Parts: sequence; C-alpha cells; structure tokens
Amino acid sequence: MKLYTYGGETAAEALKIAQSKHGEDALVVKTKEIRKKTMTQPGLYEIVVAVEGDDGNEEPLEPDTQESKPKNSIQKRLDAILEKDREKKKSAQRNPYDDVTIQLSDAVREISKIAGIESKKPQAKKESVIVPDVSKNLDLRLENKLIRKQEERVISQQNDTKELKHIKVELDKINDKIKLIQNMFWDEKAPRDEPPKVPQEFAEIYRLARNSGMNKIHLDEIMKLSLELMPLKMRENSLTIKRYFREVLRKMIYCRSEHLDMGTKKIIMLVGPTGVGKTTTLAKLAARYSKMLDKKYKVGIITLDTYRIGALEQLTWYARKMKISIETVIEPEDFLKEVDTLRYCDYILVDTAGHSQHDKQKINMLKKFINNDYKIDVTLVLSATTKYEDLRDIYHSFGELDIDTLIFSKLDESRGLGNLFSLVYETKKPVSYVSVGQEVPMDLMVATNDYLVDCMLDGFSNPNRVIQ
Repeated sequence: MKLYTYGGETAAEALKIAQSKHGEDALVVKTKEIRKKTMTQPGLYEIVVAVEGDDGNEEPLEPDTQESKPKNSIQKRLDAILEKDREKKKSAQRNPYDDVTIQLSDAVREISKIAGIESKKPQAKKESVIVPDVSKNLDLRLENKLIRKQEERVISQQNDTKELKHIKVELDKINDKIKLIQNMFWDEKAPRDEPPKVPQEFAEIYRLARNSGMNKIHLDEIMKLSLELMPLKMRENSLTIKRYFREVLRKMIYCRSEHLDMGTKKIIMLVGPTGVGKTTTLAKLAARYSKMLDKKYKVGIITLDTYRIGALEQLTWYARKMKISIETVIEPEDFLKEVDTLRYCDYILVDTAGHSQHDKQKINMLKKFINNDYKIDVTLVLSATTKYEDLRDIYHSFGELDIDTLIFSKLDESRGLGNLFSLVYETKKPVSYVSVGQEVPMDLMVATNDYLVDCMLDGFSNPNRVIQ
C-alpha cells in the first residue's frame, strides 16, 4: 500500500481530487482540517489515501509431469515384457512365432488392464508375425491413448476448478443480496413520514450499532461521515462496509493508555453513584499496581466511605491480603494529614461513598476533599448496564468535580456498549480501565479502542477466560 496526500477547500473536494488520480479504490486513511474558512481566505483540508500497489506477477507454473509418469511406467513394463519374449524366442525350439503371439497377447491384456482399455480377444491365426512391428504399433497406440486420457483428465480438473470458483463468487453475491434484503426492514417501525436515509448496503451495520444502545443522533453523524468518505466501490461488499465502519468508530472513541512511572506520586479518587462497583474496582487497581510483573509500586488506600455497611470491612480485608496500608477519613480537614502519612507511597487510591447524582449536598462535600494543594486524578466509575440518558445525567452531575477519566464496570453484564460509546463521544473524556468480571485483579483491563469497538459490534468477550 502507498500513501498519497491531497488538499482542497473542503474534504469532499480533496477526496474528489484523490479519486481522480487513483480511482474509487483509494482508501481514505486520514482527513484533517488545516485551516478554517474565513472572510479573507478559503478553508484548507488535507486528505491521506492509501492505494494498493502491484503485488508482482505470479511465478510460472511448472509443466505438468503427471503425463510422463504413466508413460514411463508402462514403457518400462512393456520393455520388460518384450525383453522376456525375446529371451523365450531364443530358447524356443519349435514354432517360435506361436509362443511370441501368445506372450504378446498376454502383454496386451495386462497393459490394457493397467491403461483401462478394453482389449479384444485376439484371433488365433497362424500367420507369419513380425514381432518388432507389432510391438512398435502397440506402443504408439497405447502411448497416444494414455496421453489423450491424461489431457482429458487435466482439462476436466481445470474446468471443475473454474466452475467451483465461479460458483463461490456467485454464492458470495447471493449472500450479500440476501443480507441486504433481510436488513431492508431495519426501520419498519419508524414513523411513515420519516423514511430511512441509510442506503440498503449500510442497513446491517446500522442495525448492529443501533441495537447496541448508541444514541441515534451520534449514529446518524457517524453514518453521514462514512457515506461522505467511503469510496463507492467499497460499498459492494458487506464485509468491507463493516471493516470501514469499525475503523471510523475506533477513531471517534477516546482511551487513555496506562503510564506508570516509578517515583511519580499520584492520587486517584474514584467517584460515582451507588452500586457501580467502586470499592471492587479500587481493590483491582491496588492489586494491579502493587503486583506488576516488572515493577512493584508502593500503594496506599484512603477510604471516605463510612456510610455503607460492610464497605470498610471489605476494603480492609483486601488491604490485609495485599499488605497495603489503609486509612479512614471522615472530615476534609483530616484528609491532608492522611495523605502526608502515606507520602512514601507511589499511588494513593481514595474510595468514596456512592450516592445519587441528584444529591447536590454530598457532591459539594466531595469538592472539599478535592480542593487542596495536591493534584488529584478524579475518575468517574460508571456501569455499562446503565442506559445512555442516565449515564449522561450522572456525568453532568459529577462533572462539577472536574472529571479526568472514566472507568466502566460490569461489561460482562451488558448486552451492548453503544451507550458507553455515545457518552465518550459526547463528553470527549478518555476511558482508562474497564472491568470485565469479579476476579481481583485479573478482570480489570486497560481500555483500548479496538476492544471496545469489537464488543460493541460483535458482542462482549472476556480475553481472560479460556474457552474449553
């Protein structure tokens, strides 16, 4: 693949220039706005396309040697039989031509059996026989017969191969048409006065994304972008459409990679509503940081959750198992003291009490713990089972705490991740981790674009579980 860059006043104009140079097969890799349009100068867009190059000529096929093998084998056997006949002729004392005729008849029957040729019964005529001429004629006839059979067999195999390839191509076309027909009714329940604007070839991928729980406004924006940038030739195949749409989704979701630097102290506070698994997620983070394969970081825990019954006991049990220090804080004035107590730690994880997003009083209380001289990384923990409208409501309520990143839990309990995608797409906040089960710490994963898009389109899968 070769990359080419073209520019234009609009993305569509740049794409048109690229297609005029390389045809509609050119694959759009990147579109970038270089300069916004102003009153004095036009806008400038840059587009990068990938063009598939020539892979080289195929190596010439070796000549078919199967024809020579049967010929050599039969020729050797015929020579052996004739040699045997000559020896018997020399040793015979009476009527040598009769013996040669009998032996030659046996040879003909044997060779005919090998070559699959029905032989006629020779008439026993006591005439003068010239052995060399009969042998030569028989050899030529058998050789021509075998050559013709081999040629017919090779031609038949080639025809069968071509026919199978043709049948496969036709079946693929039929399967694509069947999929289009099946998905033509994706919007049959929509109001009659709003006909679908999505082309039939996009119906399958549109249905998958919509059923995942993605907000319709976001889905329509992505579909519009795909229709504008996707070359027309790529729309002929459903697999190509799905692959292109998957790439668009990858570029529109944000994830934050994990950078753990020894010597850099970091305070991470987990906030969120009740029942999303903040305490279990914090335990997974503590185990992950303190038992890294290459480095073991010093981790401390501070809990502000003194309301929920059993929360402190649960976190204390985890801390004891991992040999991690844990401190309890009730008032904001004591928070800085406990942070100073754990200043030897590389990571300080802060657990908070879960409460409703509509409880403004408790959110304002959390602000008092955050507003200090320390830089605190505020992470909002959300459940993947929550519908998009509630996720957006929760985010806007806790957004007063200046959210830095998101963690999604209970991916294994969700049937679709479109709600997750819509929230990230709207808020532009990166996802740092995802929880895919209850096991500590193995079921906490660093979030990646590829994994989230695969789960949204193909369904959830836990890479930590080996299928037996």
